[in-house]
Formats: sequence, structure tokens, C-alpha cells
Amino acid sequence: MSSFINTKKALLLVNPTSGKLKAKSNLFDMVSVLNREKIQTTVQITQGKGHSAHAAKDAYHNGFDLVICCGGDGTLNETITGMMEAKVKLPLGYIPAGSTNDFANSMGISVNPIEATEQIAKLSPVPVDIGQFNSNRYFSYIASFGIFTAVSYSTPQATKNILGHLAYILEGVKDLTNIQSHHVVVETKTQRYEGDYIFGAVCNTTSVAGIVKIASDLVATNDGLFEVLLIKMPKNPAELHKIVMGLSFSDFSDEIFEFFKTEEVQFFTNPDLNWTLDGEFASVEDGAPVIKNLHQAISIYI
Repeated sequence: MSSFINTKKALLLVNPTSGKLKAKSNLFDMVSVLNREKIQTTVQITQGKGHSAHAAKDAYHNGFDLVICCGGDGTLNETITGMMEAKVKLPLGYIPAGSTNDFANSMGISVNPIEATEQIAKLSPVPVDIGQFNSNRYFSYIASFGIFTAVSYSTPQATKNILGHLAYILEGVKDLTNIQSHHVVVETKTQRYEGDYIFGAVCNTTSVAGIVKIASDLVATNDGLFEVLLIKMPKNPAELHKIVMGLSFSDFSDEIFEFFKTEEVQFFTNPDLNWTLDGEFASVEDGAPVIKNLHQAISIYI
């Protein structure tokens, strides 16, 4: 009994259907790492959509000191949603086991489950910004719409690896006739943009599904600001080339792009426009979502 004196109690939420299916095979080793560092761990295997959110929301009242989730970006999003709905916000650990793992790559979290567990056991939590989408949805690193949103998340990572970054961009935008644009008005407290855009993102990351990349020196995950990227509809092959080159080299200085930072932004567009939050689809009833940066809302072990 003495070995559990001064221990922390962790709730470990494991998604057994995550992209790389690493969670189940490494579960014993992950728990062993935590126990070795005096973190007494209770494991819950998620049973379906909403389980992680519900469990994370009730974690404090159930006597836990921290919450750890193991799964893909969708599992992380659901866990964060539950924690944001809780009155007491516990520290969060993340063991990435998805097929994309944008958040982990951007935050420097190892995609090796055992190494990620060791980071949680030995490091201190760091406050990070969280996004609020309207009043009832949250995201850890991105809210987006348009050309790279659905196709990038529906394409296997192996395919992306084979094609490479530049080749995949070319594959996505090679035919002007297949590119769909959306007329959007974008407003912040000080700026207004209006145009036909093929892609839009409000993000806090250096990578969007391994396709759209933002230079690391442009992104800070706890500065209270989001990076906003809008890509205009190309009118000819020359403008299409500018998009490809800008995305390839993270250079958004050309007028085909709009790139700025803000703490709050509102989009006015067609209600049928599909948005994704951390890769999970989100519906917008009125076509005018408000996105806010919740400064340092959650602390994560990184």
C-alpha cells in the first residue's frame, strides 16, 4: 500500500479503433510506464462517439488528477470538448494513435505511444489555447472548410507518403474545372475580407493533415491568437501555380492568399458549407459561425 502514497490518479481513455491501432497492443506498457512514475491509472476503453467527452467531463468529480487520451485527433477533440464543459479543468495528456496526428506533430508530442507516455509521466503540463466554434463546439488545432478539408482526411496516410507533399497538392488542385469555391465574408474586430475561396482555416498548428503547412516561426500555441489562412479561387493556370508554390514553401505573401492573426473571427457564408473541427465534420445551421480563441484554456503535457 505504501507504494501508492503521493501518487496521482489518471484516467486513461483508449480508442480501440484509432487509425494505427497501436493503442491496444501497447496498453500494458503504457500503464506500466505511468505506474512506475507513481501515476495510478484507471483504463476506460471508449465504447463509441461521446464516451470520451462524457468521461473527461466527470473525471474531477470521480477523483482523478489528470486525464490521458489515446487515439487520433478526433479522440483528442472529443476529450477536450468534455474537459471544456467541466467546471474544473484537469491537466491533459495525449498519446497519439491516429493516422494523421497533426496536433502531436505540431506540439512536439512523440507519435511513439511509449515515448508519448513517458513525456506525460515526466514533463509538466503547459497551457495552450483552445478554439471555440460557436458556443457549443471546441477544437484543439483547426477549424477549416474547402478543398483540402475533406480530401486530406479521407486519404490514407500511406498514399500521402507515396505522393509526397508537393505531388499531393498538385493532385488536389490539378484541374481547375473540379475546384469548388465558396463566397465568404470574413470579419474580425478590425478587418473585413470578402471573396470566393477554395479553402479557409482558423488554426493553431503547423500542419493540416500533412498537406497545408505553416512555418513554425509563425505559430505560437499559447499566444491567444489564431492564424487564419484563406485561399482565393484561381482564375487561370498561373494563379493555380502560385497556390501550389505558396503551399509548398509556406509562403502566403501572394495576393492569392489572405493570411492574418486574430483572437476572434466570424464567417458569413452558405449554411450548407461543410466545416471540420480537428478533422471531424461540424454542421453550421445559420452559416455564420463565430470562432474564438480561448487563451490558455487547457494545460497539456508536452
